[in-house]
Amino acid sequence: MRRIGIIALAVLAGACFHRGHKGTEDPGVGADTLQIAPDTTLIIGEAPEDEILDENGNISADPVVAEVPVPKGNEPVRVGEGVEFDKVLHDFGDFAESDGPKTCTFHVKNTGKEPLAIYEVITSCGCTDATWTKEPLQPGKTGKITVTYKNEDGPYPFDKTLTVYLSSLSKSVTLRIRGNVHERKQSLEENYGAVRAGVLGLKSRELNAGNMEQGHETGDQVYIANLGRKSVSVSFKDVSDGLALSVSPNPIPARSTATLTFSVKSSRERWGKNIYSATPVVGGTAYPAAALSIRAVTKEDFSTWTDAEKEQASLPMFDDSTLSYGTVEAGEKVTKTFTFINKGKGVFVCHKADTETPGVTFAPIKDVAPGGKGTVTVTFDTTGLPPGDHDVYMTLITNSPTRPLISLFMIGSVTSQP
Repeated sequence: MRRIGIIALAVLAGACFHRGHKGTEDPGVGADTLQIAPDTTLIIGEAPEDEILDENGNISADPVVAEVPVPKGNEPVRVGEGVEFDKVLHDFGDFAESDGPKTCTFHVKNTGKEPLAIYEVITSCGCTDATWTKEPLQPGKTGKITVTYKNEDGPYPFDKTLTVYLSSLSKSVTLRIRGNVHERKQSLEENYGAVRAGVLGLKSRELNAGNMEQGHETGDQVYIANLGRKSVSVSFKDVSDGLALSVSPNPIPARSTATLTFSVKSSRERWGKNIYSATPVVGGTAYPAAALSIRAVTKEDFSTWTDAEKEQASLPMFDDSTLSYGTVEAGEKVTKTFTFINKGKGVFVCHKADTETPGVTFAPIKDVAPGGKGTVTVTFDTTGLPPGDHDVYMTLITNSPTRPLISLFMIGSVTSQP
């Protein structure tokens, strides 16, 4: 008998830390009744063996996550053995409140040898409805998931997810819809005039490819616009290793939009947060001032590790995950050291230490043998900071399957110089 586990996962797109708070979980579990085949046992709320956060606020498990496929432009997306979607993201673009509900359709094809059933589609918000093909899809047949965004919440940008449970996959598949609602219809220049590369307009030159594990890739799509009166071809130069970009249609017709698809392949030379770049070439002219800055975050992939391999891995246990640097005058450099013990059976390796806070540097983090003690020494330069609380959030990317990402915090206050 097949067993499907459904868990709630809090995905941290950005850390939100409150002083004196080490971390809480509020998964907000809510699932409708699933229509399950007779040979399937459904387990609601099945979690990993370890808690996602330990008592120090550290990530202590590599939880089962939904598959987040990489958009492939106009190409079908294979999301698992025997399952193919025509797309995994639908962007409604810019539209007005007065336009009413917006509807799109995702097509799922059974490319396997056994019947395929869409068990359930759960939307992330009451603002979205979904219907889907209820009868099993025979090999070679295609079903539909129709999604309607109600457009009742006023002008704002939205990005919603749909969690799809399929009979042939042990993990769910995540689909996305997004768009930007305005009070009134807007011109191309209003929507795409923030960044210009000749006649090419973009909403931003800073893009986010998302998170990925080693051996995989991540990516996304955005709209761009030809603001000129003639069609124009777009290409890219000075493209970072591992980054791929494409534009469709290309050339872009006059006064119209096109889809820019970008993806990043992982590399064991790059861990944690990395920035990839590319310079747009529009109509044969390069525009370095409009160079794209694409962010991606990489961690280790433990999905193929056996239980025996995980038992022989490292296990870092920190004495504290939050340290206070007290109150200092602006311009001072404060240094704090976090200590830990490797209670695992393998050598602990920190692939990278990341932070979004300017002025933070890390001393080299040494490998730690089983049973050994390790340190993470952090220096925070407060030069130029205004008076007030300034907390530092840091992430360690490690080789520990139970603690692949470890969150550390420094808290304190800065006063102005006398």
